[in-house]
Amino acid sequence: MNEFPRIVVSGVGPALPGVAGTEDLATGPGFPAEPVDPAARLGKKGLKYKDRATRLGLCAAFAGLCDAGLRDADGPLVEGGGVGVVVASNYGNADTVCRVVTTIAAETTRGTSPMDSPNASSNIVASEIAIRFKLGGPNLTVCNGDASGLDALRWAAGLLRSGRAEHVLVVGVEPDNEVVRKLVGADRIVDGAVAVVLERAETARARGVRPRARLGGFVRTGGVEECVGRLAALGSGTPAGWYPPETAADDAPPAALLAGVPRYRMPDGWGALSGALGLVQCAAATGRFDAGEPGPLYALAGRGNDGVAGVLLLAPGDAR
Repeated sequence: MNEFPRIVVSGVGPALPGVAGTEDLATGPGFPAEPVDPAARLGKKGLKYKDRATRLGLCAAFAGLCDAGLRDADGPLVEGGGVGVVVASNYGNADTVCRVVTTIAAETTRGTSPMDSPNASSNIVASEIAIRFKLGGPNLTVCNGDASGLDALRWAAGLLRSGRAEHVLVVGVEPDNEVVRKLVGADRIVDGAVAVVLERAETARARGVRPRARLGGFVRTGGVEECVGRLAALGSGTPAGWYPPETAADDAPPAALLAGVPRYRMPDGWGALSGALGLVQCAAATGRFDAGEPGPLYALAGRGNDGVAGVLLLAPGDAR
């Protein structure tokens, strides 16, 4: 039995190097690529004193809201009180937090910048998105390791199923800077964001919006093999393709149920995706459905010691 049978993707907003739309997510972005320029996408107004993660998140949020028909360049097209925001990010404002802590340790709290202090909040990206775009629904950040992106999708679906929101803007973002590279132990972090807009199928239908994908169900397990088995138990059968966790080696054997099934990895040119991975996987799957691929697709994120999250992604016309 599908856990979330009537939640659909109605919009996607990428803010990733080399990506112009969902087709680039599905087929692969062009590299080398210039970093995303938030001022070029949003204008300079309101970006001063915002950290990199917040600026990237705002770019993705704007693109996703417009793609879903919830707003246009002139303003909102729906009541903002019904739109929630869920952000997935493990390292979003780590550079700001480290700078504030270092200043306090070396001086006192009086030495901190009044512009830095608000940005040290763990929910800064989600709250700034809500403030800028006047979104008054539930607002939260998921920050729990590699599975954060898929967990954020699950939280968003729960908000919709419970009636807490009519639409939920889900954003995955990770910035690339020296502090984050040290924390991750990687040479490069993606320095980008992606937004996925979810709503109930009947809400999209009432707005005259064509769903781009459907969420067929979520699972949370201790490993890849078990996760795949439980996704298959949702009634999907063998998928048309799957997105593995970021930590899965290229030459690692897939779960038994996925033998011979195409494995879709994220481009090496982005570096580590961390908490944004699950949202990028969902957006990439939407690009495949946009191109006419039938699905279903599995997306998995996480690692054994923290647990593995999985989501079943269905083409919008799939009757399962």
